[in-house]
Amino acid sequence: MIEEIRQFVLDSLTDMNYSIEDIDDDTVLGPFGADLESLALAELAVRVEDRFGIKFDDDEGEALAGMTVGEFCRTVLPRIQPASAH
Repeated sequence: MIEEIRQFVLDSLTDMNYSIEDIDDDTVLGPFGADLESLALAELAVRVEDRFGIKFDDDEGEALAGMTVGEFCRTVLPRIQPASAH
């Protein structure tokens, strides 16, 4: 499942016109990494919410910018599993 999340994130970044050439699990989403601006981070969060049926809190936006791709995927994963268990 974590691979599916990672691939979705990378596909979304490509759709949003970001280069994923040098992006891996250790790449920070925000500045000094993938360099997503706050609007792009918000769009990525909404795409992930829609695709996986989860919800991020409004105050999590800033935290997302400091996460690596791997950390972001590991944040998404436990939110999916309880929802899909119903």
